Amino acid sequence: MRTEDGYVIQQCLDGKSATFGFLVDKYKKSVYALAYSEVCNFHDAQDITQEVFIKAFQNLHTLKRWDNFMGWICRITINTCKNWIRSSSKRPDSEFVEDQKPSRLNSSSIESYQVDMMYESVREALDSLPEMYRKVLTLRYFGGMTVSEIASFLCISPRSVDRRISEAQARLKEEILAMIGITTEKHELPANFTFRIVEIVKGIRIHPISPVKALPLGLSLATGIIIAVLSIGTHLSIINPTGSMSGSPLPGELKVLKVGEIPVDVIKVSNISVLTNQHFKGTGLGSVVPSLQNALFMAPQAGDTWTKKADMLTPRMEMSASIVNGNIYVIGGINKNGGNTSLNVDEYNPIADKWTKKADMPTARQSLSTCEIDGKIYALGGYEDGQPIEYSAVEVYDPKMDKWEKKTNMPTERQFFSANAVNGKIYAIGGWRDAVVLSVTEEYDPVADKWIKRSDMPTKRFAFASSVVNGKIYVIGGSPLGGIPVGNGGVLSKVEEYDPVTDKWTKKAEMLTARMYLNTCVLNGKIYAIGGCSEKNYALVIEEYDPITDKWTKKDDIPTPLQRSCSAEANGKIYVIGGGNMNGIISTVDEYIPKIEGESINYKGNLPTTWGDVKLARNK
Repeated sequence: MRTEDGYVIQQCLDGKSATFGFLVDKYKKSVYALAYSEVCNFHDAQDITQEVFIKAFQNLHTLKRWDNFMGWICRITINTCKNWIRSSSKRPDSEFVEDQKPSRLNSSSIESYQVDMMYESVREALDSLPEMYRKVLTLRYFGGMTVSEIASFLCISPRSVDRRISEAQARLKEEILAMIGITTEKHELPANFTFRIVEIVKGIRIHPISPVKALPLGLSLATGIIIAVLSIGTHLSIINPTGSMSGSPLPGELKVLKVGEIPVDVIKVSNISVLTNQHFKGTGLGSVVPSLQNALFMAPQAGDTWTKKADMLTPRMEMSASIVNGNIYVIGGINKNGGNTSLNVDEYNPIADKWTKKADMPTARQSLSTCEIDGKIYALGGYEDGQPIEYSAVEVYDPKMDKWEKKTNMPTERQFFSANAVNGKIYAIGGWRDAVVLSVTEEYDPVADKWIKRSDMPTKRFAFASSVVNGKIYVIGGSPLGGIPVGNGGVLSKVEEYDPVTDKWTKKAEMLTARMYLNTCVLNGKIYAIGGCSEKNYALVIEEYDPITDKWTKKDDIPTPLQRSCSAEANGKIYVIGGGNMNGIISTVDEYIPKIEGESINYKGNLPTTWGDVKLARNK
């Protein structure tokens, strides 16, 4: 059976190089985190990450087991880091300045000193740990990887990963763990990272021939290729006095460019017209420049985008979704055929845009909650239409075997609650039982198959949404009242953060629009609260929450109002699935890509400040 990675690799080898972006999006955080754990420098780690993906693309044809891409790229990363460390003593430091805002560059000396001290404290704390602890902690916090993903990445057991993370956290002070989260946000890969890699691999053909002497000063392959394109003869004039791109067409074909360690052929650079900087006024046509340069330096800042995808096999709402190995599994819910509670489990492949029926869940239920640990999905709670009381049942699904297994029941029966996985444990929070709204929090250990009581949520509620960012659970919206909420306070905008390590709850900034029956999804470290309903109406709104700044931002509205739907993130996109609206229960699936806020790409800020001697050879 072909995996998602295998499907993408086949597409790449068939000449569809743009699909490589799926692999970059899927593994870039992990590679970046692993690189940082080896070299302990964010700027170097960013350059290494670029080089790793270019090397991986060059050598895709040598990978015999396509389902082992993760382990393969891990080995490439470690080897690249070793080479980088060996060569670092032979070159002066080079600093990669990426997408920095003027406000950051011109910050006061006191603020800069405080930030530097914080980063230094984090680095010293991580350096104080043994390598096995430092690596798993870096992958967990900086890479945002699950326990099962780390286990696959490092070829060790999930239990070993869980133990190492716990032991590493115990060795560090709580304030250091908090600073790691802040440091992660400050040093994320730039928003256009995947885009840049894709544009590079689309414009080059890389041949597996004997390597040449490495470029001095550790110049990465990716940045070297950019320089190659920008530096070819006198064909280009980057910016003219009016601010628009200008230049003359490049030749249709370019020969071998020996840059860094790997010779590459740049082939058929197409010519396209360039818009002036007058925001489409006048003719809007300028001189032609290479498409690669246009793509890198004139990337459009699009708004939020929605794309309709293949419908679910069965219309449903009040179901739950979890993701394993890039595929989304939609489980349970209530279907359209007479309002029956569903046993259905459907698998969605976002790459192929295809749904597949899987083995039914043993217990039919709606308003349940699911979460993934170590490649398996745990389905908890919910209720069945027509039954007198909620369920406490816990059943685990193995996508590889397409089989279900019964586990120890939750201590508390409930529906319309949330279950989230953090560090190999599951936390069941809030909900509704027999018309009573709950605040109870319970922790499940899948290894021991046991439950324990944890601190109650400050605000009792049901029909809320929750998501995990940097090891903390954010509970958002919902209702504190049983039955149909009417009147002031019937629907909440409250947000509360739960830290499983300290077993403490913290009040956070409230959502802009109070609502219940919403869903949330995490993308690039931010939470997107989608749809739902207020006390009287369906909600069209999407709002973005940044846990670092504790601020909410209004996004573009949903095309169609939805409540009781579910969502999942895959390949850097959010998939909003099913739910209900004024037309009843639906099977619609929509792909959502939020607009990336910030400046357009500045070529001066994207290149290393120290270059050394760059030799570009081109056959004439």
